[in-house]
Amino acid sequence: MKALLRLAALCCGLLLATAAEAGSGSYEAKLPPELSDSPRLCDYAPCRDVLPGADSFSERQGKPPFVEGYHTVNGRRERVGFVFLSTDIVDIPAYSGKPVVTLIGMDNAGRYTGSKILKHSEPILLLGIPEGELTRFTRQYLGHHVTDKLEIGKGSDAGNAGLDGITGATVTVISQNQVMMKSAMNVARQVGIVKSKPKPAARFLDPADKPDWARLAEEGAVQHLTVSRKQVGLPDDARPYLDLWFGYLNQPTVGRAVLGDSAWQSLMARLQPGEHALFIVNDGSESFKGSGYVRGGIYDRIQVQQDLDSYTFRDLDYLNLYDIAARGAPAFHESGIFIVRHAPNFSAAYPWQLVFLGNKIDQQTAQKTFAAFEREYWLPARYLQGGRPHVERPDPTWLKVWKEKRWQIAGFVAFLLTVSLTYALRDKLVRRSSRKDKRWVSIPKYTAWAISVGFVGFGAMAQPSVTQVLTWVHALVGEWRWELFLSDPLIFIFWWFILITVLLWGRGLFCGWLCPFGSLTEGLYKIVAATPLKRFQRKPNARLHARLKWLKYGVFLGLLGVSLYSMTLAEQLAEVEPFKTTFLVGVLHRSWPFVLFWTLIVGVSLFVERPFCKYLCPLGASLAIPSRFRLFGLKRKAECGPCAACAVGCGALAIDDKGRIDQKECLLCLDCMVMYYDDHACPPLAQERKRRTKAGQALTPIGKDGYFIPITPLPAEPKPARPQPKKETA
Repeated sequence: MKALLRLAALCCGLLLATAAEAGSGSYEAKLPPELSDSPRLCDYAPCRDVLPGADSFSERQGKPPFVEGYHTVNGRRERVGFVFLSTDIVDIPAYSGKPVVTLIGMDNAGRYTGSKILKHSEPILLLGIPEGELTRFTRQYLGHHVTDKLEIGKGSDAGNAGLDGITGATVTVISQNQVMMKSAMNVARQVGIVKSKPKPAARFLDPADKPDWARLAEEGAVQHLTVSRKQVGLPDDARPYLDLWFGYLNQPTVGRAVLGDSAWQSLMARLQPGEHALFIVNDGSESFKGSGYVRGGIYDRIQVQQDLDSYTFRDLDYLNLYDIAARGAPAFHESGIFIVRHAPNFSAAYPWQLVFLGNKIDQQTAQKTFAAFEREYWLPARYLQGGRPHVERPDPTWLKVWKEKRWQIAGFVAFLLTVSLTYALRDKLVRRSSRKDKRWVSIPKYTAWAISVGFVGFGAMAQPSVTQVLTWVHALVGEWRWELFLSDPLIFIFWWFILITVLLWGRGLFCGWLCPFGSLTEGLYKIVAATPLKRFQRKPNARLHARLKWLKYGVFLGLLGVSLYSMTLAEQLAEVEPFKTTFLVGVLHRSWPFVLFWTLIVGVSLFVERPFCKYLCPLGASLAIPSRFRLFGLKRKAECGPCAACAVGCGALAIDDKGRIDQKECLLCLDCMVMYYDDHACPPLAQERKRRTKAGQALTPIGKDGYFIPITPLPAEPKPARPQPKKETA
């Protein structure tokens, strides 16, 4: 056993060394701060790689920014295309919750000429799927026009071109597809490659009522955008970073309610045909005006967007706003009226977004990244003639994934419900079983193992991991984003199932019945037990087990502590879980330290039952802690203290010498519950059975308390009274 522990330590060391080297690519790469804010983008980014033929580049221009690339011929420069940084344009998070920083090239005709991943934070591309797979994915855009409909998977009958995805990284590629298409389309519209289609102008209704602020907010005529300090990487505070209220003023009812009759009429008189006015008030700790306003009269922090058209504001587009007429209006310290000019494609009948553009500070690296916070505005139907027009909205990324996997989700939910129902009916199963015939328990459990390994593990690659626990912990104390967790539907469903069942029955239903890796290793152990190799199988002695079982808690707490310092390092160290090697990447696709570590764990699992689950698994440790608060535990008898029959047969070594079950370690194999009702295996029952048989007494059924139902003599029924003869009367 000591030699085994030394070998495990050696393999762990090799594993961590490989993990440390894995960060040498674009994963969490340290980019120069000038990449985000320098006018000379191409001095800090490999622009020539994504725009072949260009030998010089302009400074950043446009809003959002891009650069022009030129080719010099006979001393004359000719523009050959454009280069832009994805994070200058869009803020679309991938599976990690952070964007993939991508440099993109586009020619004068609007065709993709190249792309390069500069930085990503996807843990699956850290030590699992090679980073080259994401590069290969983005190369598929080369030659396509920005107006081409590109979707993951096979092309549809509607003419959509299909892109090959990355197995096991669905969320990442869907996010990256949006990054590539939205970034390129935005620039293409700015430079005139793609022309916007004008929308029908809004026709307003003017209801007779004059709503107060509460009514305006309830119906959506004014909208609220709040940005907390945490969202921009600053220490949290009771007062938000930004606390904006805004609305559209051209609509008569809304305009008069906000400004008052005379102020609204004065504003409308100043507007030219086709111009639109909106108001913004702010009571946050920071200003929405931005530093650019001070330098050159540019409000560089706010934009109005409709579809892919963006509108910015200068000092001439600003009017003072001193007061709000609506009753119940909130307090504010900053305000203004902004005019959207030269916007032939803007229509107030359709939804638009107010966007606050800011910098988010990474607390670990102190680097600033682009962040966009937006809120949609759409006039209520009662203010528009004919109501709101029909608008087809694209599905969010997470919803696309759910729709694509709907049949897989349905099968997975059915599987989880079936296992839950089976375990809920465990009393009926164990009563029908005996120590020599456990098929009523074994068949459902072994079936669950097979489905878990084949369908959940290798098929759907939905093995839960401690990295998700760490992500949840950080989300609880930081910024919670539902779309991040919804992006992987099977994992999302699995975790809700795990949380509910842990509080009901403890960790055992997941760890003992449904964990793909645990099911695989125990299944292999059972197979070996049916062969002559069974004689080599061993159980650790009680003293060694009592010490080693705490190791997994140390591993989990260590990972949690490291994650507070660096989530990247914690994700690397989480490779102590062999789950990725087993299901997601495959043993044959990993470097030799990972293969050696995996071989050691699986090899030992052939002869020791679930050694990883008992002693190393940080995921199991994280679930064992809340298992202390479960609602239902396994049954025990008064005689279980001095009796060691169940403890001898407990594969999880979860029963101590006093007969107590450690629910943190119990994997709910139900062997002890089979013995609980077995009158040939449970010593108290066996003794009672023998006593009754010897005394010639009947064997009554075994009750829920695990004892024979007592024989209670029934009282003798009283004899019926004889009828008295009737006396004759004269």
